[in-house]
Amino acid sequence: MEGDTVEVGQAQEVKVWDPALRLFHWLLAGSVFGAALTGFLERRLQLGLHLAFGTSIGALLLFRLIWGFFGPTYARFASFLHPPGAVIEHLRELRHPRPVQHLGHNPLGALMVFGLFTVLAALVGTGLVVLGGMLAEGPVASFTSYAVGRPLLFVHGGLAVLLVLMIAGHLGGVAFESRRGEHLVRAMISGAKRVGPRTRWAQPAQARPFAAAAVLVAGLFVSAAGIAALSALPDPRVPPVPASRKTHAAKAYARECSACHMAYPPELLPARSWAAIMGGLSHHFGEDASLGSRRETAAISAYLIANAAAHWDTLPAHLFRVVDPAQPLLISATPAWRRLHRHIPPAVFHSKAVGSPAACDACHRDAATGLFAPQNIHIPKKAMP
Repeated sequence: MEGDTVEVGQAQEVKVWDPALRLFHWLLAGSVFGAALTGFLERRLQLGLHLAFGTSIGALLLFRLIWGFFGPTYARFASFLHPPGAVIEHLRELRHPRPVQHLGHNPLGALMVFGLFTVLAALVGTGLVVLGGMLAEGPVASFTSYAVGRPLLFVHGGLAVLLVLMIAGHLGGVAFESRRGEHLVRAMISGAKRVGPRTRWAQPAQARPFAAAAVLVAGLFVSAAGIAALSALPDPRVPPVPASRKTHAAKAYARECSACHMAYPPELLPARSWAAIMGGLSHHFGEDASLGSRRETAAISAYLIANAAAHWDTLPAHLFRVVDPAQPLLISATPAWRRLHRHIPPAVFHSKAVGSPAACDACHRDAATGLFAPQNIHIPKKAMP
């Protein structure tokens, strides 16, 4: 808690922000900027970077939580846990020609700090659920669903917009204080503040860096180990690739279809489309793709129908179960496929490096799994016009 207001004879420089706190501040600012840039501009192609920035934010918040209990005086939460009435008192003080200066965070600044940390933690949490529910990745993938992840994507976006507004308010407050003579940006670089004649100091507290480091290392180790263990759990919503399935029909499908093109994951089309494809193999997109055995044809057909889009809870399964009524057999004719590929020049699909819109594995490194994670997209450079 803050102590009494102290009258000093003249302005003087006082060290307030320690090096660890200043480094945290600028690293967090950079991580938030990177996460916002990759999140708002192009989420699909920049997802890998977006996840890296989000992970950085989570680790930095963990450090700040620990440093808030083990750091020096003005890093500790106790130094800026102001009672509600202090905010009103501070607003009244701002009208005073010589307002009381808070050596640490003033009540309004403290309110903003706790608000920013809360929103950032919520962004990290909702991001993890969206990643697990929609892309079947990350530590919560085995415990969530598309129905949970999808709406939280909009919550995540709303929190991001709220964060931008809060940052704008924070910068506005910094500019306001700077005009009044308290240069907060310079203080966060040098660590020192020029205190005025009426300054409110906090009760001094000694930093415990070794204890903080021990708790931080333990926290990071437990977090990393927990994330790795949870991420490795099998997700019942994700079908195995055809070649890895033990049934004869699955292996036959992988063998027969991959002779001409990739064996498309069954969850990329609804059951009625697979039934129509298998029922018309004699004129399969202009070619005769009939199999030698009717029994094998029936087995593959049953396998595809049993594992069609309606049976799985992945993002591609939800997207591609809606087909174009005029071309219900074409994955590349589905509304979702057209929407997701609308920015790619047609020349890319007809280049030698890709071949056709049906060559999913030419750009999607995980096409065989049926997940089509955005960070696994790699358009061959030779395909670009």
